[in-house]
Amino acid sequence: MANTQGPQGNHDPAGSTQMFRAFVDDAPQSPQAATTGGGPRIGLIVGIVVAVAVVAAVAWLALK
Repeated sequence: MANTQGPQGNHDPAGSTQMFRAFVDDAPQSPQAATTGGGPRIGLIVGIVVAVAVVAAVAWLALK
């Protein structure tokens, strides 16, 4: 009969998660991550402008 219970002993299943969280908390912040505050906002504005231009072009062609 196969052993399907996994390893026996003092295995801590949350140990790797705790080590990862400690690594993330101790990781130095990169300068690029601190200066990207306006990036998504600029992309959103450009996307909205492009969407309005496309809708205007379709409306113009439909009414022509």
